[in-house]
Amino acid sequence: MLLENLSLLFFKNYDDATLAFSEHINCFIGDNGSGKTNLLDAIHYLSLTKSAFNSSDAQSIKQGEEFFMVKGKFIVDDTKHTVQVSLKQGQKKTVTHNKVLYEKMSEHIGRFPVVLISPYDTDLIREGSEERRKYFDSLISQLDHTYLEQLIQYNYVLKQRNSLLKQFADRNYYDRDYLHILNEQLVPLGQQLAKEREKFLEMFVPVFQKHYRHISDSSETVTLTYKSQLLGTDFAHQLLQHERKDMALQRTTIGPHKDDFVFLMDGNPVKHFGSQGQQKSYVIALKLAHFEVMAERQHHKPLLLLDDIFDRLDEKRITKLMQMVAAHTFGQIFLTDTHLDRTDKILEGLSESIRRFDVKDGVVKLIA
Repeated sequence: MLLENLSLLFFKNYDDATLAFSEHINCFIGDNGSGKTNLLDAIHYLSLTKSAFNSSDAQSIKQGEEFFMVKGKFIVDDTKHTVQVSLKQGQKKTVTHNKVLYEKMSEHIGRFPVVLISPYDTDLIREGSEERRKYFDSLISQLDHTYLEQLIQYNYVLKQRNSLLKQFADRNYYDRDYLHILNEQLVPLGQQLAKEREKFLEMFVPVFQKHYRHISDSSETVTLTYKSQLLGTDFAHQLLQHERKDMALQRTTIGPHKDDFVFLMDGNPVKHFGSQGQQKSYVIALKLAHFEVMAERQHHKPLLLLDDIFDRLDEKRITKLMQMVAAHTFGQIFLTDTHLDRTDKILEGLSESIRRFDVKDGVVKLIA
C-alpha cells in the first residue's frame, strides 16, 4: 500500500499544500512548530478519519478559517483510491472514498492502515487506563469490524444508561424496569468485548515480546495482561450488585469501559519499575507488534509514521529501527526531524528512494 500524494486546505497551520511522495522514505525537515507533525496528522486523518493528537476536529481548522480539507490518493494492489476528509465549522465531518460519501465513518476504519510512533507513546505507560483502552480498542477495531460495531453499540447503550442514572438523581425517581432493559442490551455487548480483547492479547503478546527482545537486547521479561471485572463472572449479576453504587455515583461503575491493560516487566508495573529507556523500548515494541499484526491480517503493510524519533531515542534503538528499514520490514515511511544532516546520516545507504521536504511556517518545499 502506498500514499501517492497529499493535499491540504486550511488544515492546522497550512493555507494549502500539495505533496507527491516517494514509495519508500519521505522526510519532513523543519524547526519545532513549523508544521512537520501536522503533515503526519493529515495522513492519520486519511487512515482513521481523526487526529492522532487533538480530541476535537475543530482544532484542525486553521485559525480564522471556516473549514479544513485533507485529501490523498492511495494505491493498493495497483488500484487507486482517493480519500477526502472535510469539516466545516458547525457541521458534521464528512469522509469520502472515490467521491462516495460514507454513511458510517466506521466503514472506512482498517482500509488504509497506519502506525504512528511518536514522543507521546510513553503516555500509554504513564497515563490512566482510558489511554490504554483507547489504543487497543483502535487497534482491534482496525482488524475486526464486528468488534468496532459492538464497541460503538456498547458506548451508545452505556451513554443511555449513564444519562438515566443522572435523571434518577436529578428528578428523584427510579424506573428500575427501564434500567434493566438497558442492562439486557449492555450485557451481551460487554461480554463479547471482554472476550475479544482477551483473545486478541493471546495472539499479540508473543509478537510484542519478540520485538522487545530485538529493540532492547535486554534479559528482562516483558508482558501485558488484560485486567477485566467481567472475565469468569456474570456481567448481568455484576450490574445488579453495583446498582446502588451506580445510582449514588450517577454512572455505570462496572463493564469493559472500566477495564485496563497492564504493562509488566519481570512481573512488576513498567510505570513504576521500568527505566526511561526500558519504557521507550516497551512502547516501540508495542508499535512494531502493532505493525506486524496489521500487515499480516490486512495482507499489505501499513504506512509507518515516525515523529521526531531521532531527537527522543538513543543511538542503539535508532540503529535497531534502521536495521528493520534496511531489511524492508516496513513499506512506505514518513518521518519528521529538525536536522537534515542528521537525517541524511542515519538514512545513508538505506534506500535509493528518499524524498526530503523542507517545512517552514506552514510552507512545504521539496529539497532538491
